[in-house]
Amino acid sequence: MKFPSKRRIALLAALVFSSAAAQAGVVVVMSSKSDVSALSKAQVAQIFLAKTDALPNGRVAKPIDQADGAAVRNEFYDKVADKNAAQMKAYWSQLTFTGKAQPPRKVSGDAAVKAALGENPAAVGYISDAAVDGSVKVVFKP
Repeated sequence: MKFPSKRRIALLAALVFSSAAAQAGVVVVMSSKSDVSALSKAQVAQIFLAKTDALPNGRVAKPIDQADGAAVRNEFYDKVADKNAAQMKAYWSQLTFTGKAQPPRKVSGDAAVKAALGENPAAVGYISDAAVDGSVKVVFKP
């Protein structure tokens, strides 16, 4: 019986792990202390597109966005708002220019989103599903 070479095994392992990472998704999260248990896709889109600021519990939602160019940000807006990065930039440019709304607060990375959520139980953010821990609860998964 002929066994695969170490090089082939390493290549196979790299392919398995990279495909698992590529399948890692984005999730919408709130503080584990929040009393909101779930949001719909429409609710999340409306909050992040400044069309509403109401949470189901009556509190004012505080969306937390990730930095421009972040892969998780691009995936979030693609799946939730059906918009790509260029469309989001144009969307916020128009709303800001006309004075109708300001874009959500931006932070860099999943850890920063979780820290911001810990500061305010009405804050809503998104992170990669691999970053979910006890400090947050998933309220929507696209």
